[in-house]
Amino acid sequence: MKTAIITGASRGIGAEIAKRLNELNYNLVLNYRSSTSSMEELINSFTNKGTKNIIVKCDISNYEEAKKLIEEAYKNFGTVDVIINDAGITKDNLLPLMTEEEFDQVIEINLKGTFNCCKHIAKRMIKQKQGRIINISSVVGLAGNAGQVNYSASKAGVIGLTKSMARELGRKNILINVVAPGFIQTEMTEKIPQELKEEMLKNIPLQRLGQPSDIADCVEFLISDKASYITGQVISVNGGYYM
Repeated sequence: MKTAIITGASRGIGAEIAKRLNELNYNLVLNYRSSTSSMEELINSFTNKGTKNIIVKCDISNYEEAKKLIEEAYKNFGTVDVIINDAGITKDNLLPLMTEEEFDQVIEINLKGTFNCCKHIAKRMIKQKQGRIINISSVVGLAGNAGQVNYSASKAGVIGLTKSMARELGRKNILINVVAPGFIQTEMTEKIPQELKEEMLKNIPLQRLGQPSDIADCVEFLISDKASYITGQVISVNGGYYM
């Protein structure tokens, strides 16, 4: 039975990926930062009761806490086959109004948090001589978006980080890729005003928001044997919003 770590697993895309990997018979190490009740609800919703799941509360933007997350995974399972770095936040504001704190917080969690987790698991995966790392970026990391210079910068950074890591670790049979979601129906997009949503849909050729399951489908492929010759790639799942 394989083991996966998922950061930011308490809701949205992270929770959907967790449900999918549970169906695929993975043991799971589920990271969250604040909502314990959400994690308990998630595990209770799993249909496959034959796997082992642990939850680890930590702030991945903290180097030492991220290290403890990885250590806890190996302590419980001995090996980790997959890590999915999904944890992320937004602090939207137009550039002239954005505070230094708003910029720093987003970079710290979205980009440095991804670095921390990748850094701490890399040596262990090298020893294993195998592993899959999936970093969740965003369409705005490719296209940019007004009011999101911090978020766009963090997600573009994740892409650069991934490509460089893929070049370094490919010879060790560690495959590292990015999934870049477009506008997905989650709590985050529910906060978007309806008129803005309608305007956004005009620019999506498929004329609909994506579902968290669309991202889980892509992750399922990337961790499968069918993706054994794919590394350093950005897989966009955005309904054609950005091509």
